[in-house]
Amino acid sequence: MSSIEVRDLTKTYGQVTAVDHLSFTVRPGAVTAFLGPNGAGKTTTMRMMIDHVAPTSGGVTIGGHRYRDLPRPTSVVGAAFDAASFHPHHSARDHLRIYATMGGYSSGRVRELLDLVGLAEVAGRRTGTFSTGMRQRLNLATALLGDPRVLLLDEPSNGLDPDGMTWLRSFLRGLADEGRTILVSSHVLSEMQQLADDVVVIGKGRLLSAGPLSALTDAAPAVLVQTSDSDALSRILVQHAGVVEADGPHGLRVRGLEAADIADLAAAHGLRVHGLTSDHPSLEQLFLDLTGERTNA
Repeated sequence: MSSIEVRDLTKTYGQVTAVDHLSFTVRPGAVTAFLGPNGAGKTTTMRMMIDHVAPTSGGVTIGGHRYRDLPRPTSVVGAAFDAASFHPHHSARDHLRIYATMGGYSSGRVRELLDLVGLAEVAGRRTGTFSTGMRQRLNLATALLGDPRVLLLDEPSNGLDPDGMTWLRSFLRGLADEGRTILVSSHVLSEMQQLADDVVVIGKGRLLSAGPLSALTDAAPAVLVQTSDSDALSRILVQHAGVVEADGPHGLRVRGLEAADIADLAAAHGLRVHGLTSDHPSLEQLFLDLTGERTNA
C-alpha cells in the first residue's frame, strides 16, 4: 500500500519560511483534503512530494520510497497541478499521446482515459478552445496515464460546473475505493466536506490539524438553544466558560457546555429554554476556527 509520509518537512526562501517542520500521513483507500489559506504552503508541500521543489530539510516518502528513487515514478504517483499547461494548438488526444510516449504507455490507455474523463467526443479539439473545466478533466487524465496508486491534485474542481463537481466527487470516490491514496488541495470546503475522509489543515506552513473528518466534526459539537431570554442566558453561560454566539433573534449557538448544563443553568436562574439541539460544526466552521481566516468557499 502506498501511503504518503511527510516528516519534518521544511522549505525556506531566504528569510521566508514557506513550510515549517510539517509532518503528516496520507493513507491509502481515502481521499484526504489538504486545506489552508492562500500562502499557507500547500502547493509548495505537494511539489516537494514529487521533487519539483527541493526541501530545505526533512522529507517525503511514498510507499516507503523517495520519489526520486522510484524506478518508474508516473506509474506510482500521478500529479495534476496546473490546468493551463497545455499547448493550445495540440488536441486533447495529441497531448495525451505525447505524455504516453514519454512514459512508455500504450495508445490504448489514451483512448481509455479520454472516455473515462468524459472527453472522448472532443478528443480532436485543440486544447486552446477548452473551457477551464475541460482542461481540468484533461489534466486529471494526464495524471492517470500510468494508472498510479497515488494522486496529488491541486484545486481539481476549479472551473467545474455543478454537474462536473458531482462527476469529480464520484470519480475520486471510486479511485479511493480501489485503495488508491488521494491528496486533494482545495478551497471549495463545501465540496471537500462531501468528499473527504481525512483532513490536513495547515497555516503559515505549520500543521494545525490532521485526522479523520468525522472525528474533527464530532469532537466539538455546538448546542443550539432556542430561548426568549437570550441576552440574560448568554451572560450566564459566558460566566460558566461557554462560548456563545447569537443564532437569530431567539437563538444561541453555545460551545464548551453540554446541553444538560445549559438547561440546568437556565432553570436555576428562572430563564426559559424552548429547545436544545446538537449542531456538529461544518468543515468551513472548523477551518475558520483553526486558521482564523475568512474563505469564499
